[in-house]
Amino acid sequence: MALTRRDTEYVILVSGKSLMSSRMHGSEEALATFACRRARTLHEPCVLIGGLGMGFTLRATLDLLPPGATVVVAELVPAVVEWNRGPLGPLAGHPLRDRRVVVDAGDVAATLRASPGRFDAVLLDVDNGPAALTSAHNTALYDDRGLAAVRRALKVGGVLAVWSAREDRRFEQRLRHGGFRVEVERVRARLKKGGPRHTIFLGHSPTS
Repeated sequence: MALTRRDTEYVILVSGKSLMSSRMHGSEEALATFACRRARTLHEPCVLIGGLGMGFTLRATLDLLPPGATVVVAELVPAVVEWNRGPLGPLAGHPLRDRRVVVDAGDVAATLRASPGRFDAVLLDVDNGPAALTSAHNTALYDDRGLAAVRRALKVGGVLAVWSAREDRRFEQRLRHGGFRVEVERVRARLKKGGPRHTIFLGHSPTS
């Protein structure tokens, strides 16, 4: 994984392929908007973000949540955290400096397993979504066992939100099989300004 700069644009590359660009982050912000519809109404919500990226999802989440919120960010790659504390920080207004943020340097799957009934929302923007790009290990987040771990980590009425580079009917069915009520949102990478289409899967856990 490498960070490059092209004029004013930052790009994170994996094995020479573009994983994300600072020019296109509208769908990452939409991920937070959809995921936090309920959490933003709570006094002290606790939210987990799996995958820091360039900080845009984290920034959007912080902007939605109240002062009493806690936002745990699980990031497996130390360099990504350092990039967000360094050159990428200004892009999203230095979200890691917010006192509501707790950085968990490690695998989000481990955070989920260690956190039964902790989160009002879980946002997963790991790899390219259910179809892994950077590591086959990441697919375990989205299989039946991974979704069961998310269910256990969510509070009653909590929501799972998953960013995906493409549609995935099999994953949608897997969510339903895992006991979630499913919504699927399709958004542009630059929202109203266009760009490629991305998919956001929402899995609502039972309210009782």
